[in-house]
Amino acid sequence: MEHERKRLMVDAFIAGLPKAELHVHHVGSASPRVVAGLAARHEGTTGVPADPELLAEYFTFRDFAHFIEVYLSVVDLIRDAEDVRALTFGVAEDMARQNIRYAELTVTPYSSVRRGIPDVAFMEAIEDARKSAEAELGVVLRWCFDIPGEAGLESAEETARLALEVGADGLVSFGLGGPEIGVPRPQFKPYFDRARAAGLHSVPHAGETTGPQTVWDAVRELGAERIGHGTQAVRDPRLVDFLGEHRIPLEVCPTSNIATRAVERMEEHPIRQMVEAGLLVTVNSDDPPMFGTDLNTEYGVAARLLGLDEAGVAALAKNAVEASFMGAADRARLTAEIDAHLAGWRG
Repeated sequence: MEHERKRLMVDAFIAGLPKAELHVHHVGSASPRVVAGLAARHEGTTGVPADPELLAEYFTFRDFAHFIEVYLSVVDLIRDAEDVRALTFGVAEDMARQNIRYAELTVTPYSSVRRGIPDVAFMEAIEDARKSAEAELGVVLRWCFDIPGEAGLESAEETARLALEVGADGLVSFGLGGPEIGVPRPQFKPYFDRARAAGLHSVPHAGETTGPQTVWDAVRELGAERIGHGTQAVRDPRLVDFLGEHRIPLEVCPTSNIATRAVERMEEHPIRQMVEAGLLVTVNSDDPPMFGTDLNTEYGVAARLLGLDEAGVAALAKNAVEASFMGAADRARLTAEIDAHLAGWRG
């Protein structure tokens, strides 16, 4: 009974905690309400259910390959700038309800532009939503443009063009997503070199469904400043030492790792090993509605796996602020909000 009371108290603390999120996908954050609305708008041309209650079954994945298949079917619902704007602002609304103050949203513009949305219209739509989210909701959004690895070097070239020639005011980083198996990281080095030379930060996915070598490749070849997932990094003590020494953060997404079968059981998740090794761990939701989660839930999962009280959860939230690409003044402001929330809770 006492254990359950403490768990509920921690969950209540998390609900009011000001937070930053660093690993969350644009299309993958579309709530059942938003997805159902888009499916209804394009009814007759999609296999995605227009009933929010049927989406839970639709979002049940057999494996990572099936997840990609379902994910791309939702991408196919984003067909014009109005869809892009509605999706983006809808995501920000869901973030505001969780007290997320700042998020670096991973956007895959290649997938929408190749489906016929003009590149400038796409950028204008996400920027309009970003400005409205900050003004109306108090949610600061920044963009990571990522290469969909399964689409090959053509997508890398186009993503680099969209990032560096078309661009968006909120763009801060350059990433690499999609499957890791059969998609070697080193082939993307020229594109990351160009992005980094233009001042963008490097944040590729690595070590999610493949071994530690993928993380080494991300660091050595792509100049990774943060690692998306990094779940398998703990299998290599030298890599753990390197990540710790260079203070390279890991963007950990516990429920996602179970949903995609990257980790078999939550009790086996390596987040505790990461923390005990002194790594800079951040907690994230990845594709929250698709995995039946949100950032508050992920903090609750992490708190239970790590045995954290409210002070420990607040420290975890400050990790995300430290690992973010926000400016120093904004970082100090959000850190102060987290400290104030903890002090008020204790009081």
